[in-house]
Amino acid sequence: MDVAADVVVLGHGAAGCAAAIEAHDAGARVVLVDKMPAGLEGGNTRVSGGAWWEPSSAGRAAVYLRSLCGERPVPEPVIAAWAEECTRTTAWMREVVGADVAVVPGTLDRGIAGTVVEVPPEFPELEGSDAVTGWRAVGGALGRSRLLTALAAALARRDITVLLGTRAERLVQDAEGTVVGVQVTDDDGTRTIRATGGVVLATGGFEGDVRMVRDYLRLPQTLTWGSPHNTGDGHRMAQKAGADLWHMDNMTSIEGFGVPGFESGFYARFSFRKGFLYVDADGRRCVDELPRTGHGQARVHGAYEHVPARSLHAVFDEETRLAGPISPNAAMLPVGWNVLVEGYEWSWDNSVEVEKGWLHRADTLEDLAPLIGVDPELLVASVARYNAACAAGFDEQFGRDPSTLVALGAGPYYAFTSAPMVAWSNGGPRRNEHAEVLDPFGDPIPGLYAAGGVSTTYSWCKDGGMHIADALAFGRIAGRRSAGRGISARSRD
Repeated sequence: MDVAADVVVLGHGAAGCAAAIEAHDAGARVVLVDKMPAGLEGGNTRVSGGAWWEPSSAGRAAVYLRSLCGERPVPEPVIAAWAEECTRTTAWMREVVGADVAVVPGTLDRGIAGTVVEVPPEFPELEGSDAVTGWRAVGGALGRSRLLTALAAALARRDITVLLGTRAERLVQDAEGTVVGVQVTDDDGTRTIRATGGVVLATGGFEGDVRMVRDYLRLPQTLTWGSPHNTGDGHRMAQKAGADLWHMDNMTSIEGFGVPGFESGFYARFSFRKGFLYVDADGRRCVDELPRTGHGQARVHGAYEHVPARSLHAVFDEETRLAGPISPNAAMLPVGWNVLVEGYEWSWDNSVEVEKGWLHRADTLEDLAPLIGVDPELLVASVARYNAACAAGFDEQFGRDPSTLVALGAGPYYAFTSAPMVAWSNGGPRRNEHAEVLDPFGDPIPGLYAAGGVSTTYSWCKDGGMHIADALAFGRIAGRRSAGRGISARSRD
């Protein structure tokens, strides 16, 4: 049987929840749909850090976003709406959602620094970086689904209809192309949910879809840090409805690797000792292993580039293996699908993962080389040259920070193959400052809105906390806009 609402929201993450709350509070009848069952809903928000950035002012935030976009500008009205809404997020979370919000203290590399500082801007050299005043989060702490829990509680208090385990298949359009509903399928079959005000796409990114990752991100494999179920559903529905696309080549990638039995990957982070190097498929060292990165880009060769952007082999020694977990556990960083959903606890000395065969081990570099498919002579030469740079305190090859140059000692040696792991994609259906999805001629598709990972504001660089901030900002805009349209239509009936 068909269901009717003023606003239908697709996706239970930060953007979807914000849209549903705002639409409801504006007086709309709201239905929120998520394809995942209870306990797995929420997309990347469920397994993210859950923090948002707090700009000092809308004006300085706008300056910073222009700098971050660089040669890939987004429209000025979008920048203005984003900047203004970002300044309102903390108050909205406290007053509307009812969350306990506090500053996120500390450094994200506690294993090395051991100090408590406010998180600084990731691109301090860019104009407008003074807008960064740190991060805010529910409870002042990262991860553990705190943000999703607070948003879900706000939905429940409002008695908003939430349909989990319900897959959105197709948008429904009338003869003029206006989006008037969505076709969904669940255990009881297929039906249509009618939407007088429109449909909000908050379906997340496409990092879990192998074809889209190959076509747009130019990566040969799909390896996700967040939800493996972000498969571009909203992108395809929007395209079918006539949407244009923007910045589809942008992403945030991090070092990580996949292992048997897990859909998502494990974050690779040498937090406790830096005695490691990366080599390419031949066995040659080929990069600065530790460039200063933002959320997705680092300044390399005079320009901001995606880092990492290709598969490499990480090689490290026994002392580094014993120093602490190569992949952060929940006590260090309670973020990521495998940590929070699968509940995997990486062993402190990495011994369990060596035993599983996830980390290769050999007594000599010559014996390690065939395990990762590289030339033994080149690997030995690469380590020798790297160790010489460590002794000299200067990396003449790639300019690695001297404070991170830690030589490899005697064997045994270890290795794993790191593939760019996509934390999230950024591109999707093009939208305007009202979160309205646009067609290729720049005209809004009536009744269709987008927010969050399905269509972020970020055309290139992005600072920490900005992904969640963008989702909450344009989720609220989409909720208000669609509610106004739905209420107006209902009043005419």
